[in-house]
Amino acid sequence: MIKSSYKNQCYATLCANLLSLCYGAFAGWPSAAFLLFQSADSPFEGGPLTTNEISWIGSILCIGGLLGNLFFGWLSDKLGRKLPMLLAVLPMLISWILIILAKNAVYLIFARFLGGFAGGAIFILVPLYVTEISEDRIRGSLGSCLILFWNLGMLLAFISGNYMSYNTSPYIYIGLIIVFLILFMFLPESPIYLMKSRKEMEAEKSLRYYRNLRKISQPPEGFKTEMEKLKCEYIEEKSGSDDTALSWSDFNNPVARRVIVIGIALMALNQFCGCFAMVNYTATIFEISGSSLSPNMSAIIVGIIQLVGSYVSTLLVERAGRKLLLIVSAFGTGFGHISLGMFCYLKVLGCNVESFKWVPIASFSLVIFAASWGVLTLPFMMLTEITPVKIRSLTVSFCMVTLWIFAFILVKYFPIVAAILELHGCLFIFAACCFSGALFVLIFVPETKGKSLESILAFIEERTKK
Repeated sequence: MIKSSYKNQCYATLCANLLSLCYGAFAGWPSAAFLLFQSADSPFEGGPLTTNEISWIGSILCIGGLLGNLFFGWLSDKLGRKLPMLLAVLPMLISWILIILAKNAVYLIFARFLGGFAGGAIFILVPLYVTEISEDRIRGSLGSCLILFWNLGMLLAFISGNYMSYNTSPYIYIGLIIVFLILFMFLPESPIYLMKSRKEMEAEKSLRYYRNLRKISQPPEGFKTEMEKLKCEYIEEKSGSDDTALSWSDFNNPVARRVIVIGIALMALNQFCGCFAMVNYTATIFEISGSSLSPNMSAIIVGIIQLVGSYVSTLLVERAGRKLLLIVSAFGTGFGHISLGMFCYLKVLGCNVESFKWVPIASFSLVIFAASWGVLTLPFMMLTEITPVKIRSLTVSFCMVTLWIFAFILVKYFPIVAAILELHGCLFIFAACCFSGALFVLIFVPETKGKSLESILAFIEERTKK
């Protein structure tokens, strides 16, 4: 049962993540649509789309996401978390409308660019907002909802793509975006941002709302302590410099540098764990195992595995902790790659693997499930947890830019590498990335479970001195 003090935090997190759900649907929409667009039944005037057109439609999303990160990262420092999230609705709505009206590849390229632009906003603003409204005790569970809802959106896209026409399902997501807009506009701004903006009365009002204390004239001692801590951080930041504007020294100190390196490494682990490639090879892997399922049904199975894995993350993140989950997730994903890679390699060598045809599905499921409870879910939340408030927006934005660069490289060049090294060679590379990432997390990444930002930063500072 949800504690009464958590109620509004949970409600606000659900409202914010309606946008994550819609973006997940946008990311998953091509799964069924691309099969149609490349077939003889293509609905476009010029006939089936070429491989080059499909490549650009897929990869342009990453360029849009990169620019969206930069723009909304800057905007979040100027206008807060709430208003930029509402503004992110516009490119998302236009992208779905372009898909409905699409007559050729140009429509889809623009749609994917705008959707990626909105995605860049979502992956920076939602974690910032949720982290700043959440109590330390439930921050992990609420933060992991980002990927849970994203995976739910992808699963809905897989299902709707299998049973509805490509330009009918967008109406569902346009409706959900409008629901988000209506619900979210009535929620208060983040209390931390309001305090940074010198709006102490509004910050207290916001904190009262998110702690469900609006109707209590004398709030409990815990609320007073939290409010005083916010004031102290704000006063300390203001008194530490005559100018509260960011400067190079805010980033060029041992703690900030270590946080940025950790952030970039977590983004690299998120992308080079190989799950994106595995999803793209779903049909091939099911075919290797002898399954007669269609590509669309295979994608639905993948979506279910991802959703269950990310739900497991929300259950375990406040019990097992972030660090342990990340390490186990990275090792599990790596072992899945190794076992599948060995199967594919033995098959290439001409070995009889008929008795082990269950291995591809089992390994594939392990990779997707293990990655979904850690390496795909936790990096975004942990990045906001370990970053100092003053440089949080720009640091998160910068790290997310590196994520989109990694994603673009993977989307654009993975098919070329796969053609040279074959599938098993790529799987072994992904396994090496997973094991290296697990080792990095073990040595350098702090545990953030139930800890305040002050204690996390104190730990990082202590480690930088060693």
